[in-house]
Amino acid sequence: MTTARNALSRRTVLRGIGATMALPLMEAMGQAAPAANAAVTGSQAAPLRMAFVFTPNGVHYPSWKPEGAGRDYRLSQTLKPLEHVRDKVNVLSGLTLDKARANGDGPGDHARSSATFLTGKQARKTAGNDIDLGISIDQFAANQIGSQTKLSSLEIGCELGRRAGSCDSGYSCAYSSHLSWKDEDTPVPKVIDPAAVFESLFGTHDKKAMLERVSRRRSILDFVAGDAKRLERRLGATDRNKLDEYQTAVREIERRIQHAQTETEANVPPAGTVAPAGIPRQVGEHLDLMYDMLLLAFQTDQTRIASFMTGTGGSNRTFAEIGVTDGHHNLSHHREDQSMIDKIKKIDQFYVERFARFVQKASQTQEGEGSLLDNCMIMFGSGISDGNRHNHEDLPIVLAGGGGGTIDPGRHIAYDKETPLCNLYISMLDRMGCDVDSFGDSTGPLAGLSA
Repeated sequence: MTTARNALSRRTVLRGIGATMALPLMEAMGQAAPAANAAVTGSQAAPLRMAFVFTPNGVHYPSWKPEGAGRDYRLSQTLKPLEHVRDKVNVLSGLTLDKARANGDGPGDHARSSATFLTGKQARKTAGNDIDLGISIDQFAANQIGSQTKLSSLEIGCELGRRAGSCDSGYSCAYSSHLSWKDEDTPVPKVIDPAAVFESLFGTHDKKAMLERVSRRRSILDFVAGDAKRLERRLGATDRNKLDEYQTAVREIERRIQHAQTETEANVPPAGTVAPAGIPRQVGEHLDLMYDMLLLAFQTDQTRIASFMTGTGGSNRTFAEIGVTDGHHNLSHHREDQSMIDKIKKIDQFYVERFARFVQKASQTQEGEGSLLDNCMIMFGSGISDGNRHNHEDLPIVLAGGGGGTIDPGRHIAYDKETPLCNLYISMLDRMGCDVDSFGDSTGPLAGLSA
């Protein structure tokens, strides 16, 4: 039992030279005053979080679409990796991004799919500086509740993309390369280097001290060890175990980042090209590292709002680790060529596998009497439905998490065709405690999510 003398603040951090290490929710933090978007978990107030994961180029929809509806639905071939977490997710069908359609603007579906994914707005077709779009849902929420955390929002990705020029049929590369938008003409840059994300979570404003720590290539745990030992003396057995598990997870991520940096140093890029400092060579490891960083950010309440752009709009990256050496975008235009379809299905399932791993880890991360995932809303999907057709209705969307007890997972929820995706955003913003009447092309809250 926690006494007033031993109670910890939710904002307790471990400090060291060039390092600050926030802590996960612990029993010793006791009964905290709940935030506007908090769900009570046992005796503690656990904050709600939301994140948006974007995958490029749509999917092979016949292999994505589940059979049946409700709890007794059957997972499709592509969604099979979700089997072990199916009771933690809802598959949503029927949702539409009307503003990703041409609507008189001609080709450019890939740029529009990424630009519209979190904004619900039609992008002005231009390759110049006169871009015009709208605020994204993550930044809409950050404006209202972002001040409650160290980072108002977190923007991460796995491909940088170009920031200027034309990338898709006369659309600015800014549309293809960004998911998050501060306003109608200001995209929010994403971070693709895992080490940079790690430093944003655990570094300090003392740049000299931080550079000294990084140059020594020692664990952040070494620099906060003194604080950690003092804290342990105040904790009960359950919290000591939780602190140990948390430190072990942080150290494992550090090792993987250092391995990626070593790989990068051993593979010097050709003259005239610039490579990020520590991007893993394998796409899967890069995805997993970024997902794990997102998990840490939520677990330590560094932020409650995040976006993850796994690939740029129209991404043509390859996936040698799963035997696909053709470009993703090129394969999406398969024109019913079965050999190309087979490769697209591999890529689609690969993305679902990485997401399923993240969902499982979040569900296994204890928070109060439940899990971290219980207090999250994680949307995964694409702004294009079938990559070969370039259509934007019946999007491939998965929603993971319990929304603090307000969402009933474990179902396939089939909505009427042309139901705006932005209706889901209204429902998520409302659960986060945001003041919202409409967003993008919404027509009202999305029914059927409640527990």
